[in-house]
Amino acid sequence: MPEDNKPDEAEPDHADAVDRRRFLKTGLAAAAGGLASADAVAQQPPPADGVRSDLFMPEEHWRERMTAPDDGKAYGWIVDTRKCFGCHACEVACKSENDVPLGNFIRQTIYHDTQRANGSQARIMVPMSCQHCEDAPCIKACPCGALHKGAGGSVQVSYDKCSGHASCKDACPYGAIYIDPVANQAVKCHNCTHRVDEHMDPACVATCPSDALTFGDLNDHDSKISRMKAELESEGALEQLRAQKDTKPRAWYATSADHPAASFESKLPGEGQSYHPDAYSVYEWQQTTPPHDRVPHPGESNDDPETEGR
Repeated sequence: MPEDNKPDEAEPDHADAVDRRRFLKTGLAAAAGGLASADAVAQQPPPADGVRSDLFMPEEHWRERMTAPDDGKAYGWIVDTRKCFGCHACEVACKSENDVPLGNFIRQTIYHDTQRANGSQARIMVPMSCQHCEDAPCIKACPCGALHKGAGGSVQVSYDKCSGHASCKDACPYGAIYIDPVANQAVKCHNCTHRVDEHMDPACVATCPSDALTFGDLNDHDSKISRMKAELESEGALEQLRAQKDTKPRAWYATSADHPAASFESKLPGEGQSYHPDAYSVYEWQQTTPPHDRVPHPGESNDDPETEGR
C-alpha cells in the first residue's frame, strides 16, 4: 500500500482483540514464526509463595495495560465445586466458541478423589480457567504489550501484538495460558467478551447443565453473582485459589468441609504449565498425584520390586 494511502494506526476494539477465528484465517501468524517461542523462555522452579517476578517488565511498560477501561464494571466468577459433576460441557462449548485445537484447553475440569471426614470417598470436579487477576502477572511479564485489561477488567490478548514469547505462560500461577501451535501466540479465556458485549453469558456458562458456573458484574449489587457471593461468604463456603500469590483473582470457588480447596489445589497446573490431556487419566485422580506427573499404568514395570508388574 502506498505510504500516502496508509490508514492511521488505531488500537483494536475488544471484538478485534478476541476474534481468533478471523485472525487465524488471515495467515498473519507467519510473521511471528521467527520470534521467541515457549522453549526459548528460561525455565525456573516456581516459587512456593509469590509470583515469578523475575519475569516482570519495568512498570512503565505495563502500567497502562493493567488499568481496566472506565466502564464501571468488574466481571468475576463463582465456581460451585459442589454442583459440578464433570460432564465437560463447558470445555466443549469453549472449544467450539474459540476454535481451540485438540490437545489444548482454555478451560479444563480437574478430577480429584479424596476421603471425607467420615471415611467415605468423594470425587471432586473443579472447572478451571483464567482467574482474571486484578494484579495479573501475565500482563507484567508480557514483553510485546499484547496482554491487557479489557471490558470489566477481563484479562485479554491482542493477537495483532502477541509474538508467542510465552513469558506470560511462565508467570501465570494457574496454568491458564497455552501457546497456540499454529499461530505461535498466547491463548487464554477472555470472558467471551464478544458474547458479553451482546448481553449474553459466556459460552461455558450458557452450556453448564448444573449451574456450577456463575459470571457477572461484581459492581452491580443486584446481580446474581453479587448476591451469590454475599450469601456464600456468610456461610463460610467461598475460597480463592493460591491466594498467597497475591494476584487478587476475580474467581471464587464454593467448597464444603468435605472437600476444601486445599484438598485439590495441588492438582492444578502452575507457572510454566498449561491444561493438559493427561489430567483426564484415571491415574491422575488419586489424592497424592502431583499435577500432570503421569502415574505408571499397573501393567508397566518400575524400579520398585514390590510393585513391579502390578
